[in-house]
Amino acid sequence: MKEYNPYDQMLATLDVAAGILGIDESDYNFLKYPERELKVSLPIRMDDGTVKVFEGFRVQHSSVRGPCKGGIRYHQDVNMDEVKALAAWMSLKCAVVNIPYGGGKGGVQVDPSTLSENELRGLTRRYTAGILPLIGPEKDIPAPDVNTNGQIMAWIMDTYSMFKGYSVPGVVTGKPLEVGGSLGRPEATGRGVMFSTRELLKKQGKKLKNAKIAVQGYGNVGRTAATLMHQEGCRIVAIGDVSASYYCKDGFDIEAVNDYWNANGRLLKGYQAPGVTEIAHRDLLVCECDVLIPAALENQITEDVAKEIKASVIVEGANGPTTTEADKLLAERKIIVVPDILANAGGVVVSYFEWVQNIQSLMWDEEEVNKNLEKIMIRSFEEVWKVTQERGCTLRTGAYMVAMNRLVEARRIRGVFP
Repeated sequence: MKEYNPYDQMLATLDVAAGILGIDESDYNFLKYPERELKVSLPIRMDDGTVKVFEGFRVQHSSVRGPCKGGIRYHQDVNMDEVKALAAWMSLKCAVVNIPYGGGKGGVQVDPSTLSENELRGLTRRYTAGILPLIGPEKDIPAPDVNTNGQIMAWIMDTYSMFKGYSVPGVVTGKPLEVGGSLGRPEATGRGVMFSTRELLKKQGKKLKNAKIAVQGYGNVGRTAATLMHQEGCRIVAIGDVSASYYCKDGFDIEAVNDYWNANGRLLKGYQAPGVTEIAHRDLLVCECDVLIPAALENQITEDVAKEIKASVIVEGANGPTTTEADKLLAERKIIVVPDILANAGGVVVSYFEWVQNIQSLMWDEEEVNKNLEKIMIRSFEEVWKVTQERGCTLRTGAYMVAMNRLVEARRIRGVFP
């Protein structure tokens, strides 16, 4: 089976968008090379007294439009190519929703489920010390990603603050409220996915209510999207996480699922209810539904999977869930894909709000956060939709075109140093 390199996929889409826009390679080739790539070794004293060394990464892809912004993931398969691709997608994501950030990303090669809380805290603080020269509220602002959360952001913020000698809440976003987090931040990415789905269905003359939705991945993004869409009257017919996948023709009682998930170590395995059947992970992607939301990891929708997908719409909750080959096939099959850099941008939008509140020592209420998020997501969707209609291209290519125009224009105005 072909080995997929997510960075190569990002470059391929970049070239397609540049070709349609007629941008000369010398005007956009700066986007092909991250500004900085840092790899750090992290020796950690384990609870049994032994010392283990982990590898960590931080990549700053582009700061041409502002400080770099991007999550930190803890996963056993993290590598430099993945982090580079995710950092580049962040540059494009921030540009497509037109917030004044560039793109960054970080990761540590570790399975956090094998660590005690003490070991996890030690790893986080050591990683923060390792990337300290790169981060800061005016330079590079990390956030949660796969297997990281508000507590880990709080440890990063505290470590950075200890080195500075004063509290610096703006160094990370996605923090708990008690240490400078923002209302609405935990739900922001899933809420953005819901807004993106709603806006696309509107263009097709359809409504969210009674739409059949399948959600792959039941972490923060997938679970929030499923919960919010269930509240809007959608039928969530398939859900799955790393532990198990399930199908229910009449739709899940998502409140009951969430109660079980919370009580079961935040895993779906073992869930039972009338009408619910366990299915293979792959079957979730190709089940009978109107909208498929891949909200797990990269490269889930391969060419083989794309041949069998029955959904008419795919809304990418995860980063890079669709391979380049699958993307072409989905376009041929007239299956509309709302791309990751648009669909899941709600998280970075509210991260921006959190950062603004931190550096101005303000606190917005949740209604204001959600209202501003909705406004930005609708505006961004309309801008991308307009380009795709004018150019006759996919939403992914349209989103890349909107983002590239802003990045290339910013580079042109700033010039090349020296």
